Amino acid sequence: MNETAESETAARNGPRLDKWLWTARFFKTRSLATQLISAGRLRLDGTIMSKPHRQAQRDMVLTFPQGDHIRVIRILGFSERRGPAVEAVQLYEDLAPPEPRSKTQKDEVNSSVTRAPGSGRPTKKDRRAIDRLMR
Repeated sequence: MNETAESETAARNGPRLDKWLWTARFFKTRSLATQLISAGRLRLDGTIMSKPHRQAQRDMVLTFPQGDHIRVIRILGFSERRGPAVEAVQLYEDLAPPEPRSKTQKDEVNSSVTRAPGSGRPTKKDRRAIDRLMR
């Protein structure tokens, strides 16, 4: 086989799925992508995958959870390296982009972090007030 035929075959088949997910910046490490696929949490064109060594191909549709969202991605291309996010975005088409959080959702997150008065451990101000009462 000559060099052009080998490069065409590699261009059609592409890298392993776990490596592509890492290169496209969906996961911080390749081992996290491998764990997701091995756990059977990735669907490839609607079929559950459990082997990370499967070769990625153009126009494959990947469905997997990421945080609170279910990502649906179509593979558009491959990259030799894990580059900046601007390059990574060109490797895929997001078929179901995550919806931006509304202001009420952000408020709910912030309210769960703050402590209601009278619940939990007293603050320094509360402790000083208790000390004054106890004297």
